Amino acid sequence: MRPPPGLPDPHAPLPQGEAKVTAVRALFDTIAPRYDLVNRLMTFGLDQRWRRRAVRRLGLPRGSFVVDLGCGTGDLCRALVDAGHRAVGVDLSFGMLDRARTTTPLIQGDALRLPLAPGTVDGAVSGFALRNFVDLGSLFSELARVVRPGGRISLLDVAQPTNPVLRIGHGAYFEHAVPRIGGWLSDAQAYRYLPRSVAYLPPTATMLAALRASGFEAVERRLLSGGITQLLTATRRADD
Repeated sequence: MRPPPGLPDPHAPLPQGEAKVTAVRALFDTIAPRYDLVNRLMTFGLDQRWRRRAVRRLGLPRGSFVVDLGCGTGDLCRALVDAGHRAVGVDLSFGMLDRARTTTPLIQGDALRLPLAPGTVDGAVSGFALRNFVDLGSLFSELARVVRPGGRISLLDVAQPTNPVLRIGHGAYFEHAVPRIGGWLSDAQAYRYLPRSVAYLPPTATMLAALRASGFEAVERRLLSGGITQLLTATRRADD
């Protein structure tokens, strides 16, 4: 069975360039109605804890202005507001924004071309969106453009445990259980693609080097919950 028009074919090579943009938009439009429910079940509710951790690791004072990239239904936006920050969310998928449960201003748009002036935000976050962007180097450069010197970024995404036993168990769950849960509750084709999309993430050293080259310092990667999730944080370096 072939996926609906626009959705990535789980049996074909991963899409690249503009084909990836089209596929990601179609995928998240499709799974938006039950996205939050599936997330809670797949992560046993840990996704909320990870998002709160990401907001704390920003280390910004209350009232800071923070942009959420790939904001989806607004989970991180709500966590930012709960922490006393001002937030704006940006997402490619109108379907996700239409299901958002937040009073935060939301923008349908491409995170690689943010409608923000240079140096106008205090921080930026994203929740499990890094592998959905077409080019991480361009994303990091765009973050360096809009985040003020001294501002902070805090970026969540999936990871693989370093412990061999945990790695095997997590791999089996992610590759087999996640598509089944997604298929029962949402769209089977979409949730077959999502585990494969982890392949878009470059090696850790490459990501950290790209952040430094884009204008960030104090770059750090932390593994959460036994290594199944990673959190990248960094500070915008003052311009030379």
